Amino acid sequence: MGRRRQSVTIKHVAADAGVSLQTVSRVINNEPNVRPEMKERVQASIDKLGYVPSIAAQRMSGSRSYLILAINDRERTIADWRGRQGVDWVDQMLLGGMLKCAEYGYRMIFELVDTHNDHVERELGAAIAALQPDGVILTPPHSDNPLIVGLLDEQKIPFARIGSRGGPAGIALTMDDEGSARRATRHLIDLGHERIGFIAGSHEYSLSRWRIDGWEAEMASAGLTTDGLLAEGDFTYGSGAVAARKLLGGANPPTAIIASSDQMALATLEVAREMDFDVPGQLSIVSFDNTPVVRFTQPALTAVDQPVAETASRAVELIIAAQRGAPRQAEPTRVQGGLVARGSTAAPPVAVHG
Repeated sequence: MGRRRQSVTIKHVAADAGVSLQTVSRVINNEPNVRPEMKERVQASIDKLGYVPSIAAQRMSGSRSYLILAINDRERTIADWRGRQGVDWVDQMLLGGMLKCAEYGYRMIFELVDTHNDHVERELGAAIAALQPDGVILTPPHSDNPLIVGLLDEQKIPFARIGSRGGPAGIALTMDDEGSARRATRHLIDLGHERIGFIAGSHEYSLSRWRIDGWEAEMASAGLTTDGLLAEGDFTYGSGAVAARKLLGGANPPTAIIASSDQMALATLEVAREMDFDVPGQLSIVSFDNTPVVRFTQPALTAVDQPVAETASRAVELIIAAQRGAPRQAEPTRVQGGLVARGSTAAPPVAVHG
């Protein structure tokens, strides 16, 4: 039986290059205080031996862990996973975050935290103590949770707040929710719609208000009223169905509806069918998120494409920059999404369905 090949470690690299472990560590960590000829010498040994740096080796400098912790809402994430409804927020966040981490030699670890948990500080504090991350990415609604924000600020850990306009602590990033709502509304106005309904998301999320603001602002700029055209939801399918029935059940229903999540848009599409509204002949529908499922409805749903991967990627960049001493930006970083037009939007009917 052949002898098992021993894995190559930082000690082997140091011995081969004839340098100290600390010198190898500085080269691995791409630190500036290494002479070019020494860097070439160590890199040659790394290439020769086929050494792949481990997190443990990278941590030898003592200043960084090379881990970034991403936090998402436990209750909603688990509900989405169990429902198997095609929601890909977590997938997109990991796509952008993990790939960007890999570019810098970092790793991303994903944790779920319950916003409503009375012990949220203890829960998050335990994760931080165990992992000692170089930075943390917060997603809504954690981004504006004062307990979480206060804890991270107190511990002097760089953290990004996705879906937040920020404050004195953390790195704020938005996905231009207000601008996206304006573009969705403008798309419908350009098609000729005047009565455009809006189904809002959960009030726990600041972005829900920003989307309402965008819709209201674009309607106002076109001289159109929003009276009686706003219905409240909470991003779920059930709430979307209730809101859609409210909007479509009136004497003068809207000819178009923007829903603040794909699940609420799917519910609106189903309610429209139940109430004999043809889509898009009598009712146009625009969704937010653009998760995979909206491409396969009949008709396929026009949707605001949320730049989740791009925003997570930018969050990683900003955290690493902060870790390296870059000054905090005064204004939130805005990552703009797009609008994908599909078959669920068209010009309004000449005579409104009554």
